[in-house]
Amino acid sequence: MTLSRASIRALLADLWANLWRWTLFAVATVLAVYFLLERALDDGVTSAIALAVIVIGVVITPRHPMALPLLAVPGAFVTARVSFGGADLTVSDLAIAIGFFTVVLLSQRDFHPTLRAMLWFNAVYQFATLFTVIINPFPQNVVEWFHAWLLIGGALVLGWGIGRAGMLRTALLLMIGAATVIALGTIATAVVVFVTDGVQAIYPRWPWSMHKNFAGFALATAVLIVFIRPPAANLSRRLTVPSMWLFLVALALTQSRQAVIGLIVVLLLYVVRSGASRHKLLVAVLAVPGAVLIVQSVIEQVESQNKFNSTYQRLEWFREVYALWKHSPFVGHGLRYWYVHPTANFQPPQAELEVLASAGLIGLAAFAAMWIGFAVVLWKFWTSSSAFGALAFAAVISRIVAAQFDLFWVASQVSVPFLIAGLCLGAHVHWQNSQAQSGAESVPSNIDDQGRLGAAWNSVTTRTR
Repeated sequence: MTLSRASIRALLADLWANLWRWTLFAVATVLAVYFLLERALDDGVTSAIALAVIVIGVVITPRHPMALPLLAVPGAFVTARVSFGGADLTVSDLAIAIGFFTVVLLSQRDFHPTLRAMLWFNAVYQFATLFTVIINPFPQNVVEWFHAWLLIGGALVLGWGIGRAGMLRTALLLMIGAATVIALGTIATAVVVFVTDGVQAIYPRWPWSMHKNFAGFALATAVLIVFIRPPAANLSRRLTVPSMWLFLVALALTQSRQAVIGLIVVLLLYVVRSGASRHKLLVAVLAVPGAVLIVQSVIEQVESQNKFNSTYQRLEWFREVYALWKHSPFVGHGLRYWYVHPTANFQPPQAELEVLASAGLIGLAAFAAMWIGFAVVLWKFWTSSSAFGALAFAAVISRIVAAQFDLFWVASQVSVPFLIAGLCLGAHVHWQNSQAQSGAESVPSNIDDQGRLGAAWNSVTTRTR
């Protein structure tokens, strides 16, 4: 059906009217919050924007129940800190928490068996870490126990609610948009740094200050989204191909070796598992130079004999953490013990080592069981539904692979992969229920025709909204 000029003008006028109204409302809300609360806030601008987004989401929620959860999706990528009421937390934590509680109150909770299993595996780990919380009584220990659950269980439920509402495409587009902002900020920072200080790893300064590994993992996750391109999201190649190269360039500028390793491993798994022969050459082109550069950089750091570079510093930290763990081998020294310990005032730079020192052998056994369980159930989900399972598996596994060489319990680096897994699981159930209501067959286990599924998905979501 073609549109007349008059109808197109009317549509554009309506869009402009709504855009103008909401832009004015957003700006006014940010300014009002900032000027009212500036003196009470350490990070006035960031806190004002965060509170303004919450206000806008609350206003929209009565008409659109998933408004706040959707606003939480790009917020999950933001590591800037907000401070109010004596609390100090990242925007990512705040976004996941608010989105989670909104989903619990307003979303359907007919959880997919895979999601239910993942929540139980996470509950086992949480129960195991209760021992160190009880035996090592300090405030950061208790707070981190709830925080660790939010990063995994809360993110899973948040993603589930959005996917279950049929908003997989919207959520992934928001993630791509957030990663694009980070990529552009990384490139802009690189231009300035390369001119003034020469070639080096880039720590993005815009739109907020980030560690190179924060930015690197966010960009690597975005590469997974646009490379795997879930058929149900109906993402156009005109969007995904330029985005992928933009993210790869920015990722290379950060020189985040952990993020690159995680990305390479899961891309290889994806190509082998899915039999995507057309991608083998591309993955080889990405993997071989990446692996060579990583090995070369490590060799250079070892040969430099510089005791303060990242390789030697990690080896020294490994020795110190092992020596500390021996004093409390079964229950550890408490979650976030480095905030209160007089000498070990650094976070261990490796996942299992951190859990071992924090929660002891009991916590480590539960951590291993949790991750083995995640891998098994997500692999089975991928086998039963490659259209939704590939991205869920890749996102989650990339996190544990990267964490073998980096910090694990970091807000955005943990929550985003589980947010993606929840999205895919919720979208799968939304598809199945919609197909059952319309009398159609369930989603096939293997779908290669992206256009066909994308068109069907659009038809389903249009029908059910």
